[in-house]
Amino acid sequence: MKRICAIYRSRRHPGMYLFVDKQEALSRVPEALLQRFGEAEFSMTLLLHPERSLARANAEKVLSEIAEQGFYLQLPPVPGTEVEV
Repeated sequence: MKRICAIYRSRRHPGMYLFVDKQEALSRVPEALLQRFGEAEFSMTLLLHPERSLARANAEKVLSEIAEQGFYLQLPPVPGTEVEV
């Protein structure tokens, strides 16, 4: 399964991102989450497929959550758990 995703970053919470279907944009994201997320700033468009490598998320999980609930929320890393490359 492939999906063109739009990724938005939170201006209120550094490191927090919303992945959504590009055509649906933020329409399926619950209003309460949007309020907590703050101003959503468009970051990029990405062709996502299960084999795609993402920095802090599993592509299959992202695709599954977008299909089921309309979005995937990536939270900022917990301090002290970042992996150095």
